[in-house]
Amino acid sequence: MTTDWRKEWKPLVLIGGLFLACFYLPVGAPRFDNAVTEAFELVKWYAREHVILCLIPAFFIAGAIGVFISQASVMKYLGPKANKALAYGVASVSGTILAVCSCTVLPLFAGIWRMGAGLGPATAFLYSGPAINVLAIVLTARVLGLKMGIARAVGAVVFSVVIGLLMHLIFRKEELEKAEAAALLPEPEVKRPLWHNLIYFACMVGILVFANWGKPMEDAGIWHAIWLMKWPITAACAAALGVVLARWFAVAWWKVLAVAVPATVLAFALPQQPMIPFVFGVVGLSVITSTSEGETGDWFASTWTFAKQITPLLLFGVLAAGFFLGRPGKEGIVPSEWVTAAVGGNSLRANVLASVVGAFMYFATLTEVPILQGLIGSGMGQGPALALLLAGPALSLQSMLVLRTVMGTKKTVVYVALVVVMATISGLIYGALF
Repeated sequence: MTTDWRKEWKPLVLIGGLFLACFYLPVGAPRFDNAVTEAFELVKWYAREHVILCLIPAFFIAGAIGVFISQASVMKYLGPKANKALAYGVASVSGTILAVCSCTVLPLFAGIWRMGAGLGPATAFLYSGPAINVLAIVLTARVLGLKMGIARAVGAVVFSVVIGLLMHLIFRKEELEKAEAAALLPEPEVKRPLWHNLIYFACMVGILVFANWGKPMEDAGIWHAIWLMKWPITAACAAALGVVLARWFAVAWWKVLAVAVPATVLAFALPQQPMIPFVFGVVGLSVITSTSEGETGDWFASTWTFAKQITPLLLFGVLAAGFFLGRPGKEGIVPSEWVTAAVGGNSLRANVLASVVGAFMYFATLTEVPILQGLIGSGMGQGPALALLLAGPALSLQSMLVLRTVMGTKKTVVYVALVVVMATISGLIYGALF
């Protein structure tokens, strides 16, 4: 049998390239070995610090959006034909409530997107979720200066609206088709009063926000007081959620108590190990919902759908980001001095590079400020610093991988390009002014 190499050249090139990469793999070279170590260190840190406290609550919220909020309601307030001022207003300031990173916002974005939210408001929410973090903006003003803090706050709000509007205009044809389909949807059947659902979601958002409340730099003030009480507040939100599930969502009281009582005992017995009762509560909630029927069982099924789609891509993305760029304060395969030397001054190249590096690098909530402080001390210009602040927290390599599976390659590329271009322009303007 004769092989038709015209059809087999792609597998041949792939296999050949893989062989050469393995053959010349620089194992033993200090920088390569260190980059591999940094990759696994970063993914280990991410798994410990963000998966349980950030992602899992976000998955449950996203799953709840898909089950307890009707598509017609989402279309009414966030759809292509929704009131623009209301839709973009809510989306653009959502980050002041959700102190989340670029990864944690993904399940929430996927939830409202799949329920029919317009591309404009949905991407405005996608950007603003991690970008307009009130704690991060306050920290930026204190550490990097009031002008930088104000520029970040104003830039993030404007970015979210402008990016949302541009995404809507670029994909206007698809948005019109979605709006026409929404017009045919029947009026949703109301199973419970709206305020029941509001309290239900408020409990879950409270758990997400306060469980991840970061320690402020100063040991005084309102932010520090909240940090000291973060776990009691989180526990109160969890208790309220249990009551809501039993009273309004037909979950048996004995199931709620079977989780709540041991979790409370663990919390008092191990006050220095709050993760243990938190994990127990998460596992208990998973068991309760996964073994239930009706809408509560549907809630877990929807949550699990998001988890199995997003988690592997996120962990792979974190691994890749650690290999190329390392952890904060550490180096990956790309030497940090290359980046520092390239982002001095306020040139177009410096701002573009800062935006691109920020877009691909992973920043946990609040970590971008001390990183920028170090870079500015090493000679980074004010304009590139703002560009990195506006691009970095809202994007990361792993978030791009997930976004591609949610809204497709074309929309993801356009969204990333808009963030990078707008961050570059903002950096150029800010650098010229200050």
